[in-house]
Amino acid sequence: MEKQLHLNLLASKPPMAGLQSGSKLRMGPGRKRDFSPLPWSHYFETMEDVEVENDNSKDTFRIYSSGSHGPVLLLLHGGGHSALSWAVFTSVICSRINCRVVAMDLRGHGDTKVKNPDDLSAETMAKDVGKVVEVLYGENPPPIMIIGHSMGGAIAVHTAASNHVPSLLGLCVIDVVEGTAMDALNSMQNFLRGRPKTFKSVENAIEWSVKSGQIRNVESARVSMVGQVKKCEEPLSSPGVSKSISEGIIEEEEEEEEEGGESNHKRKKEDDQEIKKECLYTWRIELSKTEKYWEGWFKGLSSLFLTCSVPKLLLLAGVDRLDKDLTIGQMQGKFQMQVLPQCGHAVHEDAPEKVADALATFMVRHMFTEFKEGFP
Repeated sequence: MEKQLHLNLLASKPPMAGLQSGSKLRMGPGRKRDFSPLPWSHYFETMEDVEVENDNSKDTFRIYSSGSHGPVLLLLHGGGHSALSWAVFTSVICSRINCRVVAMDLRGHGDTKVKNPDDLSAETMAKDVGKVVEVLYGENPPPIMIIGHSMGGAIAVHTAASNHVPSLLGLCVIDVVEGTAMDALNSMQNFLRGRPKTFKSVENAIEWSVKSGQIRNVESARVSMVGQVKKCEEPLSSPGVSKSISEGIIEEEEEEEEEGGESNHKRKKEDDQEIKKECLYTWRIELSKTEKYWEGWFKGLSSLFLTCSVPKLLLLAGVDRLDKDLTIGQMQGKFQMQVLPQCGHAVHEDAPEKVADALATFMVRHMFTEFKEGFP
């Protein structure tokens, strides 16, 4: 139960039971899986940095976009992730309905650069969303539906409730519920400590995300993890980095057959030397340092969600995630809910087609847009 509660707070997950840091993973004989990173351009049409005036300085938010007409789907990612977590979903939803997609890296995440990246309060991030919309569209923004996952879902609700997007059309929250999120806060630090601190390459980070269950869709992991990790800034000889080398590396699925006469000891020594030549990668954001903001993201979220006057959609990985307020609200028909089983917490990454279908049906039903010709 505790592990399930963890999934509702952040878009990450500790290694599976029995997986120790630095341990070798085997999938048996067969073809080796491809964990190489994929570029954003396979899924989005454009990428740009949007400058926003903020306290006598300029903050720059990374934006990925697709589509040329129809309502705007403004996508907000979960804690620790980036706009790239919406990559596969974007290509799918744009094939279903007439729409435009704008996915942004929230402050402190991805490639967004702000003066105060440590201020991750719900109020500040909700204002960021409003300012980005204003810069993109001016005083007459098009109809916008905000869609947020996990932490991004909480920020979506705060943005809607504060009326930072005056042309708001609808609201979609993915797998975040106040009750279960608040219950998980006390043990969240232990949860985060279970993750590797470093990876020897982006490929290793992608491999870990799939094998640990953080992202169950390999294709999505190959583009999403690029926005979650970065090259270590510390020198390789730094104690802080060298100590964690073995903690973050997942060995390749298969080893080449040992050449005649070569000992295991010699092979291991050469592998260690090769690792030291490589630049290590670490997380772009230290989520453990954001603890003081966690309660502000989620406390009162269910009530706030229910008070938003626009049509609302709640997508969950399991019905057990509903708290009392949402259960009552759902029975009263205050929002539409759909459960997508056999998904992890990163629902939109694990099952982008199912999420796109649910969202497309919701938007067409409310006459926000139309299906594209030939679909469904």
